Amino acid sequence: QVHMEESGGGLVQAGGSLRLSCVASGRTDSTYHVGWFRQAPGKEREFVAAISYNGDKTYYEDSVKGRFTISRDNAKNTVFLQMASLKPEDTAVYYCAADPRHEVVILSTWAWAYWGQGTQVTVSS
Repeated sequence: QVHMEESGGGLVQAGGSLRLSCVASGRTDSTYHVGWFRQAPGKEREFVAAISYNGDKTYYEDSVKGRFTISRDNAKNTVFLQMASLKPEDTAVYYCAADPRHEVVILSTWAWAYWGQGTQVTVSS
């Protein structure tokens, strides 16, 4: 069992920046990929970014490429999502998730076994 906990959300003006953090606890001795997803009101949860268990591969949804950066510090069991040039359409609840089961990173929500409770990001225009 891996427990995920997000922090760092908040209210920011368009063009601003935020850094989200995701701390894993529990059975963190196993290797696991980490992903960030978001869900806006009335919409399905969607993939945002992911990083492989050792950090050598990163993946981004097209609309955030060049604006968001995912990174991880395995010594601290923490994954970061640095978000810049934020837009109102980035407004959503952001979730981090862990996948300890698959060798490759799978971007679909079904592949991720452990989820955090989410942190709200609101971008005002």
